[in-house]
Amino acid sequence: MFRFAHPEYLFLLLLIPVLIAVFIYTGIQKRRNFKLFGSQELLAQLMPNVSYIRPQVKFYLQLAAIVLIIIVLAQPQFGTKVETVKREGIEVMIALDVSNSMLAQDIQPSRLDKSKQVLSKLVDGMTDDKVGLIVFAGDAYTQLPITVDYVSAKMFFSSISPQLVPRQGTAIGSAIDLAIKSFGTKGEAGRAIIVITDGENHEDDAIGAAKLAAENNIAVHVIGMGKPDGAPIPVPGTMSFWKDKEGNVVVSKLNEQMCKDIAAAGKGIYVRADNTNAAFRVINNELDKLAKSDLKSSMFSDYNEQFQSFALLALLILILDFFVFERKNKRLSRFKIFDLKDKVIKN
Repeated sequence: MFRFAHPEYLFLLLLIPVLIAVFIYTGIQKRRNFKLFGSQELLAQLMPNVSYIRPQVKFYLQLAAIVLIIIVLAQPQFGTKVETVKREGIEVMIALDVSNSMLAQDIQPSRLDKSKQVLSKLVDGMTDDKVGLIVFAGDAYTQLPITVDYVSAKMFFSSISPQLVPRQGTAIGSAIDLAIKSFGTKGEAGRAIIVITDGENHEDDAIGAAKLAAENNIAVHVIGMGKPDGAPIPVPGTMSFWKDKEGNVVVSKLNEQMCKDIAAAGKGIYVRADNTNAAFRVINNELDKLAKSDLKSSMFSDYNEQFQSFALLALLILILDFFVFERKNKRLSRFKIFDLKDKVIKN
């Protein structure tokens, strides 16, 4: 398994296109300035040692070295040893509603952002438990298979948006069905499904799916996002709200009764989220009541550092860059590589 020990440094790669753009812009400005002094043929005779291609070669060599140094900072590693780790915990599948109605802001900063905060707190409170994530709107998709890799789980949380599911709607039943199938081989560990939604189910039989989960000894807890009074749904990237066919602003309301019915059918509890952490505490207490059992999982326990090869390559490129002069060098004039390219560019 390949990984970066410090992937946050990879964000520095965003500087590369900026540097390229600045270099291209600077080159264009230089050529414009040269034209102000006269014809290029005349200037070429007056400045015989000026090279057009060498500065570009030096720039891209330096750029390659920067990329390699960033990779070195990110610390690439290869997993070399797999161990079966025994943990004593429970299994939890989280089904998160990502329909457009979750963008409503009747709880701050929005229903969806508040859901992410609750998810992060739930994962932070886990030690030896397994957790998985399903996102749903009109369809349901497994975003994160059940795992003990909490770091990856939290990385997935940050990227959640309504764009993850192409078809809009609220298929809670499909999400619960998929969650049931996502658990591993049945064992003694307690299992639970946590549905985070505003309850506007228009697609399927969510109550029937919750009953099926209960029959398989899987509790279905529901966290209601929003308020019964509701709120308009912002259109991303604009200052307006979603409207119906008649041009009226759509107000999305928390369907609290639907949420309660799903929780009751799944032999779980229902709690409404607000601007406090009350919902998290209630759900966390319910999870603590579940029976814990040995959970086996395979994990890489030993990693070999791979940054040395990238660092060596960066050093070789910098050494090469040191011997590439921006101007033509008389001692190296017998090597016609750059001169030939200069002639091609001039022509």
